Amino acid sequence: MTTIKTIILLLFCVAFLDANEKIFENVFKKFSINGTLVLSSLKSDKFYIYNKKRADKRLPSASTFKIPHTLIALNEGIIKSENDVIKWDGIKRDYDLWNKDQTLQSAISVSCVWCYKKFSKKITKEKYIEYLLKFNYGNKKVGRDKSSFWLNGHLKISAFEQIDFLKKLYNENLPILKKQIDIVKKIILVEKNDKYELRAKSGWDGQVGWYVGYVKTKDNVYFFALNGDFTKEQLKLRKEIVYRALKSKKII
Repeated sequence: MTTIKTIILLLFCVAFLDANEKIFENVFKKFSINGTLVLSSLKSDKFYIYNKKRADKRLPSASTFKIPHTLIALNEGIIKSENDVIKWDGIKRDYDLWNKDQTLQSAISVSCVWCYKKFSKKITKEKYIEYLLKFNYGNKKVGRDKSSFWLNGHLKISAFEQIDFLKKLYNENLPILKKQIDIVKKIILVEKNDKYELRAKSGWDGQVGWYVGYVKTKDNVYFFALNGDFTKEQLKLRKEIVYRALKSKKII
């Protein structure tokens, strides 16, 4: 009897996953994007997954690493608050919004690369590895160049691993002070209304695009991790795909 119940349960789960994969598949197909999306609830072990094979694959973390990177910079005392000024080095870059003094809040919003490279000058390679191990973040590799390992492909992480890290961040289950975790949660806030709060960070390495974060509703929290192959012109679709998926599940 137990075996029959187990088989029935497994068949139900497969059907459940297939149905949800179809919903998400339609969103990806609409925009002709090859990618994956994982959505997980805090209050259950339930996952909604599109393209599980890709969700298991580690890909360059790109600027999604700015979430743990900010925690590291705060914990190392390199910067104290979201309002501390990060002095511009005067070097003009292609992205105009980078060409001025920044704060943590603005740096995360415009994904300021030079700001985080500046932080990296004060963090040893050994210290980075120590944090990556403590966070259990992706493949935990820094490579030779500690000033850009999250950009050059050395540091890789899967969509499932992104979800695991985000849950640790939300639950404050990291070796970081609560006040520092609170700062990071504050600066990654994207949208807040009377129905939900959405916190997220994007990333792109020139090919692989990310959008990772979580949505807090009145009765639950949903964590999401999207990655896909995006051209520069398609980058706005990262957020669009996630929003459409969340709406399809009536989360937002």
